[in-house]
Amino acid sequence: MRIVIAGGHGKIALRLAQQLSDRGDQPVALIRNPDHVSDIEEVGAEAALIDLEKATVTELAEKLMNADALVFAAGAGPGSGTERKETVDHKSAVLCADAASLAGVRRFVQISAIGVDEPVPEGTEAVWAAYVEAKRAADADLRERNLELDWTILRPGRLTDDPGTRVVDLGEGVDRGSVTREDVAAVVVALLDEPGTARKVLNLVNGATPVVEAVGEQSDGSR
Repeated sequence: MRIVIAGGHGKIALRLAQQLSDRGDQPVALIRNPDHVSDIEEVGAEAALIDLEKATVTELAEKLMNADALVFAAGAGPGSGTERKETVDHKSAVLCADAASLAGVRRFVQISAIGVDEPVPEGTEAVWAAYVEAKRAADADLRERNLELDWTILRPGRLTDDPGTRVVDLGEGVDRGSVTREDVAAVVVALLDEPGTARKVLNLVNGATPVVEAVGEQSDGSR
């Protein structure tokens, strides 16, 4: 498969690209900094330069032609302010969904965060609150696209850089916990192989079920 990854230089994205490349797929990493091209190529991916905060829908759709799926793994990241939580975590996700629809790329996996539908507690730090609101808005937009996209929203718990375990808890009612970035990437790969997981919102933490089995349990069996 040809899989386009938005936010292609991120920690999850690089692991995802490596896993896809290792099994013979064609990952394409969308990046805005040309200095990152070598990092992308090192994990076996193709780099495509585009700034999601400035691009038009048409410009992005051109990068998606002939793709089998798009994975939204972009995020403003640590150290960014409230404004970029909105422009990257929310608006760029909407842009990607619009572009995927325009390019005819139906399969869309969006990496969100566990608990973003819950109210933000009073007194929450402003940047964190903006992040939660941005993720919530991006997910809400995607949920409205049932006719144009076969979307899955993946909501990992607290992310770690520990080695992957390949055993997880995955499902709508899974409680908060931690999960390795390597395992998040592995679950995304498995979701891409399971079209029956479309239109599901799935929480993810490390657990006891092998990744492929956990994803299969969330599939409605459609092909």
